[in-house]
Amino acid sequence: MASTPVDDTPQGEPLVYVYEAPVRLWHWVNATAITLLFVTGYLIGSPPPSLNGEPSAHYLFGWIRFIHFSCGQIMAVGIIFRFYWSFVGNYFSREIIRPPVLSRKFWKGVMLETKSYALAEHSSRRYVGHNPLAILSMHVLFVWVAVFMVVTGLALYGEGEGPGWIHTVFTGPVLLLFGNNSLTVHTWHHFGMWAMVIFVLVHIYAAVREDILSREAIITSMISGWRKARKVTPID
Repeated sequence: MASTPVDDTPQGEPLVYVYEAPVRLWHWVNATAITLLFVTGYLIGSPPPSLNGEPSAHYLFGWIRFIHFSCGQIMAVGIIFRFYWSFVGNYFSREIIRPPVLSRKFWKGVMLETKSYALAEHSSRRYVGHNPLAILSMHVLFVWVAVFMVVTGLALYGEGEGPGWIHTVFTGPVLLLFGNNSLTVHTWHHFGMWAMVIFVLVHIYAAVREDILSREAIITSMISGWRKARKVTPID
């Protein structure tokens, strides 16, 4: 594993600077955007009752769509930035974006952590960043789902917007991929939303569970960037 900055606290517990400021900023901006995307996306799929009075006086659904589109664009820019930072950032910045899938040691770690989470085998391994199972799960269930949501979302946005670069780059190819059926794209975009929600709930559970069992300040490390490292097991 590449070398990492370590700071010895007065209590003698080594700290490793795992999550750089850009990664932490991306994490919390993304978390906020996803929350707003879920709420507004749900309301777009299941519209609230119409309000009384002149629509121009409240513009409720217009604001719902505006927030949804804005957060979707923020998420798209964030994905591009996060991919870029996986090359210029520290060792840990590449974990969930470019996992070491060609490493046998990595896959062995995935199996061991799977058994540990299933309570079939206790794992004594400690990782400074994410463990192999978490890396694989976030790469497949978050990164790729997020990319899918951005692509299908832009395709639907371009369909409503009409001729333009978004329609040319996203709407045409995506509709062709889904048999030129806009309703099918809407349906899969909706399924993607629920997949993202399930991932977020599992992610929160796993973070809290690991924080309690390992006592290595996993949650607070996404605020400060620093994490305790009593024993390090390289993943590749």
